[in-house]
Amino acid sequence: MLVFFAFVVGAVVGSFLNVVVYRLPAGESVVHPPSRCPSCGHRLGPLDMVPILSWLAFRGRCRYCGAPVSARYPLVEALTGGLFALAAWLHPVPDVGLLLAWGFTALLIALSFIDIDHYILPDSLTYGGLALGLLGAAIWAFPVGWSEAWQGALAAAGLLALIGGFANLVLRRGASGRPGFPVGLEHVYLAAAVAAWFGWGWGVLAAAAAVAVNLARRRPLPLPDALTLGAAVLGVLVASYGVLPLGVLESVWAMLLAAGAVALAGGLYWALLPEEEEEEEDEEPVAMGFGDVKLAGMLGAWLGFGPFLVALAVAVFAGAVLGLLFRRRKLPFGPYLALGGWVALWWGASWVQAYLAYLGLS
Repeated sequence: MLVFFAFVVGAVVGSFLNVVVYRLPAGESVVHPPSRCPSCGHRLGPLDMVPILSWLAFRGRCRYCGAPVSARYPLVEALTGGLFALAAWLHPVPDVGLLLAWGFTALLIALSFIDIDHYILPDSLTYGGLALGLLGAAIWAFPVGWSEAWQGALAAAGLLALIGGFANLVLRRGASGRPGFPVGLEHVYLAAAVAAWFGWGWGVLAAAAAVAVNLARRRPLPLPDALTLGAAVLGVLVASYGVLPLGVLESVWAMLLAAGAVALAGGLYWALLPEEEEEEEDEEPVAMGFGDVKLAGMLGAWLGFGPFLVALAVAVFAGAVLGLLFRRRKLPFGPYLALGGWVALWWGASWVQAYLAYLGLS
């Protein structure tokens, strides 16, 4: 009965997610006005909005104007219902943990379809999901404890930010990206460089100092990406020889935490900053969008860092397979990360333990 109830709840939530996916990227309210037919504008009644069944009953058409209704509406409803039901089967206790798992699932579905449609991952969903994950960890220790959650959020965001930084450096043949003011990606790389040598707290302080210098100068301070990223790698190499107070693993961990802290803080700054009209500039070649970094932070808060690595591995594998199947269509990375995150929520920790046991470390 719980599984059946979960499917019904999920289908209803999926109906709402269709509204979120359609309206949120357009900057419209997701609660007002009431749902209408996109073709004729007629307000939809209760019979028009029964998840899955309404679409089947009216044969995929608006019953007022006869315009076709996309099959993706019942698909999202069925997908959400199915994943809610599977979550109830995997967590057969109707408690707060199951509600959190449903919330996590709904966020991932909404983010995935928005990314597919618009190649964006809205800050309201990524940071909202990050906050919900930290709240669940702090109050209910679900799915992970508080320490694992905040460290996982920072390290996961830092890892993806640095992967993107090195990839961009190769893509641009060593050239730096356009500096941000007062905070940009160059401060993420600076934090990683200093942290690799002296610890993650010093890395965050160095980035904060650079931002303060920018504000005092009223223009960006040049920080070449090749220099900061190279210094980060050099710090890890030097730590591996036992020269620094930090061990090599401590150096890597500090680098990830500092990079993630500055990336998420900087991203939040730009999310809260009122949008201003800017002069059109040529788009820079990028290997990875910054929305993926924020999504990684959200996943790290829910999963912890070890299971996040499982999520990342699943995402890369799924991206490789589906990329070969859909060669003619550009597919964003967000849906793959979402898939990996959902898999890792249930099996990530056990897979990590099994791998450590295989290595003789657990």
